Amino acid sequence: MSTQEKSSVVPFWKRLLFSDFLLETSYAKKIAYVSLLTAFTVIANTFFEYKFFAVQFSLTIVVSVLAGVFLGSLLGFCACFLGDLIGFFLHPFGAYLPWIGISTGLMPVFGFLILCRLPLKGKAGLAIRLLLVNLAVFIVCTAGITALTLNLVWYPSLTYFEFLFTRLFVEGQIWNTLLNAALLCGFLPVLSKIKPLKIKIV
Repeated sequence: MSTQEKSSVVPFWKRLLFSDFLLETSYAKKIAYVSLLTAFTVIANTFFEYKFFAVQFSLTIVVSVLAGVFLGSLLGFCACFLGDLIGFFLHPFGAYLPWIGISTGLMPVFGFLILCRLPLKGKAGLAIRLLLVNLAVFIVCTAGITALTLNLVWYPSLTYFEFLFTRLFVEGQIWNTLLNAALLCGFLPVLSKIKPLKIKIV
């Protein structure tokens, strides 16, 4: 059966929630893969962090987006939200903020829907999708939910835009965003070449 025939058999809502790879696996394997990706996001959130002066470098964005590409939007969200929660308990810093977990959970949603379901083909289409997913993560997650949450909880004396400017350009978190964008552009084509994963991004 061709890919087009398979898409006509699988309900549209399932194709929005699950990757092509997971659609063909059993429930037991789905649970195993979600557990594996959750563990990997915990490692990324807890141990793959490096502070250089005021800039906190991490692989959270690229790992979260790739988790979405591999798992789909629903299970990708679950894996990354749980990864943030478990990572907090292993490496607590201040109070737990569930909105940060939601922000992290939305990264794989954007990654999957834009990179795997947006019908823009060819190298130009891939470049546009990569640009869109990085913009979506930056605007909604980094500059949106995360910045607003940290502003309201930790820096209420600053306006939102004052805090956003300080976080991005004074503390230099914009460099972490650019690093993750570059890594995503490098890793994704390599991941798509692993045929058993059935990741079609080109």
